[in-house]
Amino acid sequence: MKKKFSIIGIIIGVIATITIVDYLPNSNNSDDEEIKRLTSGSNTKQIVNQTQPNSNNENSNMTNSTQTPIKRWVEVTEYIEGRPEVAYLPYDDFVFKVDYKKNEQNQVTGITIDLDPKFSDLYNQIGFFNRKSDTVVIYPLFTQAAYGENGFYYYYKKICDSKCLTVNIPTQVIPIYQASARATIILLLLHYDFVSDVDVDKNPKILEKYKKVIVLHNEYVTQREFDAITNFPNVLYLYPNSMYAKVQANYDNNTITLIRGHGYPDSSADNGFDWKFDNSQYEYNIQCNNWQFQSVDNGKMLNCWPSFRMEYDRSLLYAISQ
Repeated sequence: MKKKFSIIGIIIGVIATITIVDYLPNSNNSDDEEIKRLTSGSNTKQIVNQTQPNSNNENSNMTNSTQTPIKRWVEVTEYIEGRPEVAYLPYDDFVFKVDYKKNEQNQVTGITIDLDPKFSDLYNQIGFFNRKSDTVVIYPLFTQAAYGENGFYYYYKKICDSKCLTVNIPTQVIPIYQASARATIILLLLHYDFVSDVDVDKNPKILEKYKKVIVLHNEYVTQREFDAITNFPNVLYLYPNSMYAKVQANYDNNTITLIRGHGYPDSSADNGFDWKFDNSQYEYNIQCNNWQFQSVDNGKMLNCWPSFRMEYDRSLLYAISQ
């Protein structure tokens, strides 16, 4: 199945507002130099260079006048259902190579994530380099489709009518925030096996060859896929707000159509499956401090959005691999 997912560690677009800040924690310095936000259609903000208070050092990445190391942080703002959420990431603690791509105007246009050779021992412990993977990850292809141009969210925002509730199933995996971009790339780099929503919907028994199934932000799934996942005995629900809305696939036309959920066909339709373990309230917690896995009938469920924390939190990566 891995052949279907030939991503080379690249997040093609940046949905979040991203700010790289060089400073000591709790710095109050206000001498920021900001580059304007990207134009309409992107929420990527700017790179901000901030020096440590009362420091005249030109190289603020190294030390201040008392030789105190300055720690770099990444400030990320995500707009989730129109609601801004902020996370601060310890850039110097990242256990992957994370590079921000900028254009001539110094605006962030994309991110690359790759393995860093100095963490090879860690990767061998949490990945599948020297052994066969007994875990499979379900890539949320239907969710990628739902968030696409002229997709479900154009209907939710009243930009178009119900014709936007039928969308084409993508033929390529294009990592976006809503489709668990960072987790997808990290788990691919660690040699996890992958299947897609389409694979599971067409052949639910495909999961039976594995001991564990990892569900990402598979927000939109079919009834058949929902049944296959909820009947599997060992599932790690890595993202909140998964299994939220019911879609129907038409493989003759290569489309999915929203059937129920997310306030459709009426406002009373919240979770499209009336799933008792719906944990959508946690999708706004992108900082993911005090994360924990909570037990459900057929596995465990994380209580926060893990995308950013997976870049640096070794304990979380270990927990996912167990």
